[in-house]
Amino acid sequence: MERSQPSVVVAIECVASSSKAEEWGGGDAVLQTGDVVEEIKIGASPPVRSPFKGGKGGLMKTLHSSFKRGDTSIHVKVRRGRDECAELQACIVPHEAGGKRQYVLRSIHDPNYAVGFVDKMESECMELQGTRSSRVVCALSKAQLHDGYVAYPWEKKMREGLPIPNSSIFLSMLILPKALDRSSSRYHSLEDTLARANAWLECSRISGVPIQFMNVQTEALLTKISGETASATVNSGSLSDLSNLSNASLYGFEDYHGVDIGVVKAVRLWYTAAVGEMPIEIQLKEDDTKLGFAISRTDEGFIYISSVIDDDQDKELPSTRSGLRDLYKEARAASKLLVISRVSNQKVLPWSVSASGAIRCFDTVSLSQKLSLHRHARKPILLHVLMWDKPEIIADVMSHFIPSAHPLAQPLPLPLPEPEMAEGFSLDDSESETQGRLERDTAGDISFRFHNFATPNNWV
Repeated sequence: MERSQPSVVVAIECVASSSKAEEWGGGDAVLQTGDVVEEIKIGASPPVRSPFKGGKGGLMKTLHSSFKRGDTSIHVKVRRGRDECAELQACIVPHEAGGKRQYVLRSIHDPNYAVGFVDKMESECMELQGTRSSRVVCALSKAQLHDGYVAYPWEKKMREGLPIPNSSIFLSMLILPKALDRSSSRYHSLEDTLARANAWLECSRISGVPIQFMNVQTEALLTKISGETASATVNSGSLSDLSNLSNASLYGFEDYHGVDIGVVKAVRLWYTAAVGEMPIEIQLKEDDTKLGFAISRTDEGFIYISSVIDDDQDKELPSTRSGLRDLYKEARAASKLLVISRVSNQKVLPWSVSASGAIRCFDTVSLSQKLSLHRHARKPILLHVLMWDKPEIIADVMSHFIPSAHPLAQPLPLPLPEPEMAEGFSLDDSESETQGRLERDTAGDISFRFHNFATPNNWV
């Protein structure tokens, strides 16, 4: 009895993957590697059925002739398994990677999907096809996710997508570990720094600053160390010493050039306004001689509206016209401070604590001068304040003062006045005896020290 010779067939070979979801479920099935080609039909020519004379080589000649005369439309029927069929409507395109006079079929429904022809034993095709579930599992094991870079219009998104254009709502405070000596070679532990960050946040909230905790993290700051500090930290290389570094505020290492580098572990406290920030635009008139409010600063470094004055009998003050006076009264009723977060969109919140324990924050004297400059230049003042209540409640209070159709003006940055000019109008004209001064801090590592003022408030 003679054995039947193994038959050679023309099969499908995928050369470009499909991106269509119908490949493994629903819709028309696409061709897969191992499918046996049963019939091809090019353009209006009669169909050619298997077996194909010359196998793959014969089909390549047919495709080449059709491509040369511009007839590139092709319809392919394949057999999968014993009784399953599939079809593909495609166009003939050259396959440069395959060599001269080699062509592939690119799907007209999915340009990402292309197949070619290959000579295979029919038994090999049956093994490749397998069951539907095995093909899916095989494809799943080979599937890969691809990533890449896409352009993003950052400037437009930051301008149009943020509550305050080009500025984030994320607020933070960087607390350096407190130094144990003047040379800042030894520091308190990380736990001490965390406790000071916690105390700053809680005391701010107790004083009436409407902020909420977001997150806390350690932040590594590099510094140069030497002497005993270097030998004590750089030589801490054993596993037993590593556990001690978890709560240390300073540790070090030696770089390739033999320089001892210290790493100071600071704490960054992230917080945000309780219910956001509200813009307040103060429009000024020619006859305005005062703004009608005073500013002060909390121990934690926040600048706030500390007092407002009622209108004169025959004149309405800017603080009243803008709604600032009523908002201040609402804050008082809620036992909150009306904290100024931004002036002309510039943040004026405290932002760091030095190794000596001093808080880096803005000065009320320079802010008073800037506000007075706005008044004398008749330029609108744009303030942002931290809100404490639901936006709709505050909006109802402010609806009588903020014109909906009028865009918020952007005050122009103005230079500080000459000393002679500043003395005349840096504060309220009627209370020019209120003075403030800055003095260089020669003892610590901050650039200036704030002094208490002769009067509790700075009127503008």
